Amino acid sequence: MMKKFIIVTVLFLSSFAMQAQELKWHTDVSDAAKIALDEKKPLLFFFTGSDWCGWCIRLQKEVFHKPEFAKWASENVVLVELDFPRRTPQSPELRKQNYNMQQMFGVTGYPTIWFVNPVLKEGKKVNLDAMGNIGYERGGSDVWLSKANRILKKS
Repeated sequence: MMKKFIIVTVLFLSSFAMQAQELKWHTDVSDAAKIALDEKKPLLFFFTGSDWCGWCIRLQKEVFHKPEFAKWASENVVLVELDFPRRTPQSPELRKQNYNMQQMFGVTGYPTIWFVNPVLKEGKKVNLDAMGNIGYERGGSDVWLSKANRILKKS
């Protein structure tokens, strides 16, 4: 009986671990846009200060690290983290890309999440059409996902 319980527990916990591993946060906007075009999904740009922004850390803990978010994200969006750390080193190229995206979307506070539709122009150039944005929302993943779904449905 105990052996069965242990096996069931291990299987149950490993299913959560697998789901968490499936959640892929891209850092290269161009690569993520190509994937989004292929999968016909919008991009979710997460503007964050990963090593200093308390509200960003709280959003991750209350929403992004939950199984319901992982399921929703894999079905609805391609995830992109645009990080502005204070202590974590970044390549100059990544810093420049993130700064350019911050300027393009007028981000002045963190966390800010923009939903963006990549659109292919003249068969080559990708334009990023803003669909709407959201930040930290009190109430956990249900409240956050409800607001995110409203933004995605408008477009």
